[in-house]
Amino acid sequence: MSSIKTHDQLYPQLFERVQLSGLLKDSKQFVDATPTMAPDQILELYGAESQRPNFNLREFVESYFTLPDVKGVSYQESSERHVRDHIDDLWKVLSRPADVNSQFSSLIPLPKPYLVPGGRFREIFYWDSYFTMLGLYDSGHVDVIKSMLDNFAHLIDQLGFVPNGNRNYFCTRSQPPVFALMVELLANHDGEEPVYLQYLPQLEKEYSFWMKGYEELSFENSCSQRVVKVKGGHLNRYWDNSDQPRLESYKEDVELAQKTSRSSAGLYRDIRAACESGWDFSARWFRQEDDFSSIETTNILPVDLNSLIYKLELVLSRAYELSGNQEASKRLARAAQSRKDLIQEYFFDRSLGIFVDLRIRDLKSTGVSSLATAFPLFLNLASQEQGQSVAKALNGNFLKAGGWVTTLSSTQQQWDSPNGWAPLQWVCYQGLKNYQYDEFASEGASRWVSNNLGVYQDIGKLVEKYNVVDLGSLAGGGEYEVQHGFGWTNGVLLKLMNELNL
Repeated sequence: MSSIKTHDQLYPQLFERVQLSGLLKDSKQFVDATPTMAPDQILELYGAESQRPNFNLREFVESYFTLPDVKGVSYQESSERHVRDHIDDLWKVLSRPADVNSQFSSLIPLPKPYLVPGGRFREIFYWDSYFTMLGLYDSGHVDVIKSMLDNFAHLIDQLGFVPNGNRNYFCTRSQPPVFALMVELLANHDGEEPVYLQYLPQLEKEYSFWMKGYEELSFENSCSQRVVKVKGGHLNRYWDNSDQPRLESYKEDVELAQKTSRSSAGLYRDIRAACESGWDFSARWFRQEDDFSSIETTNILPVDLNSLIYKLELVLSRAYELSGNQEASKRLARAAQSRKDLIQEYFFDRSLGIFVDLRIRDLKSTGVSSLATAFPLFLNLASQEQGQSVAKALNGNFLKAGGWVTTLSSTQQQWDSPNGWAPLQWVCYQGLKNYQYDEFASEGASRWVSNNLGVYQDIGKLVEKYNVVDLGSLAGGGEYEVQHGFGWTNGVLLKLMNELNL
């Protein structure tokens, strides 16, 4: 993969001019575009034509590139059809066949069919896919789950990790590590032993990716990429291997850097690391919640990430056990127990009664309350006392008219109040169920389902995110318009409707 060049490398001067010009409505359009001839020929033409006084940049781009539809995935919506029928149709709309290797495209070809999230997201996305799979499972499409899991295994074999999505410009970062949850989901259907043993090599490689460099750490040099040494063991943070502007949001990043005095490289890496978190963007990552340039993702230990890696360690331990490698199984079980102890000790804020994110320098709370607090319940690693306290907070502070709100911070960022997101609704619901707070779980799920169905009745769409505070308003905020389609909304809605016997 290292030999594949990204658009900024293929068309250096042209790339920067197009992205900074604001020519295209969405910066992602150009990096998803495919050339109509070899890049060196396009560059040669650009060098000659751009010198002419009547040069038209738009005409040039549209002549030599096939641009994706700005609307992304499109289909005929109608709220007159039952939402279950609508979702059944969407599985087909969002499906993509195995990719043909298209030269000079940013798309990394996948060997088997898969589902995309929808809208501007025209490729497979990592953590989105697990929550989409919940609905596919209940729809009886286990074959599609297997196909997508094989694609992720293919990416791990190729790259050593699962990238944010199957685009070459995403290959500097991953997303929340849910591969182990996908393996567990398929094992529920096909049996633990054959599934765990099949994907053991990829589970090993993903774990190695997240733990890369931990053996060289010391208290004098406590951080390396995604791993951080703390008293009592190791924890993890989000990271990105690049410190350059995101290619898919180039103009936005460059303009933000021009408005601040901080190091551009540090700013860009913190922005990218927040994209690895999946929460792009949120007050979780800001030193000052109203100042985007104060983003400090790489200085934060996230409770959700560490909970997910705990789960990865447990699944990997079980896979080793089934393979007969008892020594490795015990080693991973010890690693999981150590991480569980650290999460319970460091991440639980007794004054707030919830799990919080920590700043690396002092292991103190960032001060932002978010639904990341539900991950230790979702993954069964909170104590009963901690579970009780978090359940109380979820019901008393986070539950709004239309579901659980993402954070208690009101900003212009999409992963903050007043917005709610499908994956976090499932995490809260299942986390509360795990600790026997069934009534709280059902109430929150019922409000979310009603919110989804209300919007569907109004506009005939299932969308990426929802306003859970004001049911008369659609969600907003963030860098792009609200997308519809939408993979994880469909999956979680269907799953929760079945859970609630609707």
